[in-house]
Amino acid sequence: MSMRLADIAAQAGVSEATVSRVLNGRQGVAPATRQAVIDALDVLGYERPVRLRPPRSGLIGLIVAELDNPIFPAFAQVIENTLAVHGYTAVLGALAPGGINEDDYTDLLLERGVSGIVFVSGLHADSQADHGRYKRLTDRGLPIVLINGYAEGVDATFVSSDEVGAMELAVAHLAHLGHRRIGLAVGQERFVPVIRKTEGYRRGMAEHLGVAEVDDWIVNTIFTVEGGEAAAKRLLDQGCTAICCGSDMMAIGAIRAVRQRGLRVPEDVSVIGFDDSPLMAYVDPPLTTVRQPVREMALVAVRSLLDEIQGVGAPHTELVFRPELVVRGSTGPLGAADR
Repeated sequence: MSMRLADIAAQAGVSEATVSRVLNGRQGVAPATRQAVIDALDVLGYERPVRLRPPRSGLIGLIVAELDNPIFPAFAQVIENTLAVHGYTAVLGALAPGGINEDDYTDLLLERGVSGIVFVSGLHADSQADHGRYKRLTDRGLPIVLINGYAEGVDATFVSSDEVGAMELAVAHLAHLGHRRIGLAVGQERFVPVIRKTEGYRRGMAEHLGVAEVDDWIVNTIFTVEGGEAAAKRLLDQGCTAICCGSDMMAIGAIRAVRQRGLRVPEDVSVIGFDDSPLMAYVDPPLTTVRQPVREMALVAVRSLLDEIQGVGAPHTELVFRPELVVRGSTGPLGAADR
């Protein structure tokens, strides 16, 4: 049945503009007025938009990039626990090479009648991906929140760690320790977090060391232990005495590469990770890293999603969280022989 704003407005005793705001999940509508519009929809026999329907099953979709990297289970744990407190159950979908892709997981979740979906480091983080998939979800009124990655034109809440600031912190720390030949080991250039980390690294090198030509000290690979090891070997060949890594897993690989050369961490080469994944304080040596505020990010993501589901509305913008440098044993002063 075609929906007529005038009929709904007359039934609810409000203006058509108010009806439009309620139907589109806009803010600035009193709860009683919003409920009057919903009641009018029901009385007139109109189907409620997805955002105005009560949860059929209390299910929330949670799609994460992988589970091998400990940072993703950390996000999933906080999100699942927080949703449970509010009476929702998370349906987890973890992506893996050769497995079910993000679009297939999304379709499965829609078939199960989820009330919303949280995406963690999904295709929204890929600058070359088709982000129309998210617009199609928001167009049908499905609340979504996207963590770590930003896509222009998607009308939703984004929650991100400040990757630019993170790499500036890392470079400043290493520069303070006397290092000048500082390398960057990160993932593929197409991903938004990589683009931002690279920008922060370049800024840090220019600001703290006055070095602008750093292309030879940037290695793009994959966010794994093996990727970090391969990148570190190339950076060591370039004479780097310190390496900033795009993830803690890459940093573990970098430490392995340093030791394979008969060198020591941090006496000969300093290594910094990113994430502060669980157990990084217990590796050998304990890893200096830039901590993502996982709990704070996850709590805001859930709160934003629930606000959307409940029709309150959440800010459709990017909320950026400042990371924290955690200094442990994998960084140290530049050795006298390297000065």
